[in-house]
Amino acid sequence: MTLLAVTNVGKAYRAYRSEWQRMARWFYLPVKASQEHWVLKHISFNIEAGEAIGIVGQNGAGKSTLLKMITGTLQPTEGTVQVNGRIAAILELGMGFNAELTGRQNVYHAAGLMGFNTAQIDGVIGDIEAFAEIGEYFDQAVRMYSSGMQMRVAFSVATAFRPEILIIDEALSVGDSYFQHKSFGRIKEFQKAGTTLLIVSHDRGAIQALCKRAILLEGGTVIKDGSPEEVMDYYNAIIAQKENSTVEVHTLADGGVQTRSGSGKATVRSVSLRSSTGEPVQYIDVGDEVKLTIDVDVHESLDELVVGYVIKDRLGQDIFGTNTHHLDCKLVALEAGGLVSYTFQFAANLGVGSYSVAVALHTSDTHIAENFEWRDLALVFNVTNISRKPFVGSAWLPPRVEYR
Repeated sequence: MTLLAVTNVGKAYRAYRSEWQRMARWFYLPVKASQEHWVLKHISFNIEAGEAIGIVGQNGAGKSTLLKMITGTLQPTEGTVQVNGRIAAILELGMGFNAELTGRQNVYHAAGLMGFNTAQIDGVIGDIEAFAEIGEYFDQAVRMYSSGMQMRVAFSVATAFRPEILIIDEALSVGDSYFQHKSFGRIKEFQKAGTTLLIVSHDRGAIQALCKRAILLEGGTVIKDGSPEEVMDYYNAIIAQKENSTVEVHTLADGGVQTRSGSGKATVRSVSLRSSTGEPVQYIDVGDEVKLTIDVDVHESLDELVVGYVIKDRLGQDIFGTNTHHLDCKLVALEAGGLVSYTFQFAANLGVGSYSVAVALHTSDTHIAENFEWRDLALVFNVTNISRKPFVGSAWLPPRVEYR
C-alpha cells in the first residue's frame, strides 16, 4: 500500500511589485511576479507502508521545504502530495511550543493539534513525562529549557501514539547521547510494528542503520534514489566535488556500485590486503595481523599528499578510518610522475562478516579540502572465526574475566 505519493512537486517563492498584485494571484488573475525563485522542482517518489527512507542533501537542497509540504504546513506551488495515514513529525526544534507554557501544558497543546482529545492525552501524559526524563522541569516554562530538554519533550509527545508515518528532520542531533540511543530504540520498535519512517540526517550511520532506501536532493531536485550505501557514497563525492573534479559511478562485477570522485592530480593504482607474511588474502581470521597497501600515481606536482582509508561493514557503515595526516606521516613536495606506496599494518579485530575498504587521496585532514581521488569499494574482504571463542558484533574485544 502506498502511504505517501509525491508527484511532480515544486515550490516557488515569488515577489510582486505590490500587495494588490499578490492578492490578485489569490483569485488566479493573470499577474506576473517580479521575481521567482524555485526551491524545489519536479520532485516525485512513492513510499510504501513499512518502508524506511532517508533524505539527504547539502544545506539549501530543499529537504526541510519538502518535509513541510508532506506534513501540510506548506503548500506546493505545483504538483500534489497524497498522504494515506496519520503523520507524526519532528521538524524544527520546539516547533509549536509556547515558551511561556510549561512542558506539560505544551504537550496537551501539541497533542491536541495532532488531533487527540484531552481524554486520550490524559492516558499517555504519564508515559510522555517518563520518557522525556526532565524531572521537575516538566512543570516549568519551556523558556527555561535547554535545546536538549526541548528535544526530549518534542520527541516524547510526537511518538506517544504510534503513527503510520514518522518524520524526523535532523532534530535528534540536538539530544544527548543517552537520549539519542533511547529515541532510536523507540524508532526501531515503531518500524517493527509497521510504521513508515522518513528521516533527514547528515549522519551516515543513522541513515544506513535505520533505512533501506535513500533519496539525494541537490539543487532542489532528486538526483539519486537507491540503497543507502550507494546514495551516501554519491553524496560524499558531491560534498568533495570541486570545479575541476569529476564524480563517476561504476557497477562492479558483483553488482556493487562504486563511486569515484576527485581532480585526478593523484590516483589510486592498486589496493591490496596481505597477510603478515605478505600473501594476498581475501579471507582472514578474527584478529589476524594484515597489511593494507595503497599504491598511488602522482600525475601533477603536489605540495602535500594525504592517504587515508575507511573500513566499512556490509551495510556501508564506517567501522574504522584514519589517514596519514592524523598518523603524522603525510608527504610533501611531490613531483609529477612519481609512485607512492603506503602500507598500513593492523590487527583485524573485526566480527565475522564481509567488509569493504574506501580509499581517499587528498590534502589536509579530510578529503573535503582538496580531493584528488575518493574511491569506494576499492577492496572487499571477509572475516571468519576459525580460532577465537564465539562472539557477536562487528568488533572483537576479548575481555579478561575475574570473579570471586
